[in-house]
Amino acid sequence: QVQLVESGGGLVQPGGSLRLSCAASGSILRINTMGWHRQAPGKERELVAVIASGGSTNYADSVKGRFTISRDNAKNTVYLQMNSLKPEDTAVYYCNVRGIIRSPMTSFNSWGQGTQVTVSS
Repeated sequence: QVQLVESGGGLVQPGGSLRLSCAASGSILRINTMGWHRQAPGKERELVAVIASGGSTNYADSVKGRFTISRDNAKNTVYLQMNSLKPEDTAVYYCNVRGIIRSPMTSFNSWGQGTQVTVSS
C-alpha cells in the first residue's frame, strides 16, 4: 500500500559526498517519521538519522556533523546528505517511513529496498 523508492547510492572515495533520496507513494494520509538505517556486512542494522513531521532530527553519534537528513513533505521524500564519508560508512542504506494510510485509516511502517553505499579508494 505504501511504496518506497530509494536512489543515490554508489561508490565514492573517502572524504567524498553522496546524497540519498527516498520517495514514498501510495494511499498516504499522513507521514510521521522518516529515517535512514544502514547495515554493514556481519553487523546489525542501525539507525543513522531520523526526522519527525515537525522537522526535529536525531542522528547516530558516528555521523553527527557529517550527515544531514531533510524532508520535502510536498513530495513525500526524505534525503540524506552524506559528507566526509569514511570507509566505515560502507553499508546498505534503507529508508524507513511511518505514518497513516487512508481507507481504512491505519498506521504503516514501510522500508525501502536498500541502496549500497561503498566508501573506498
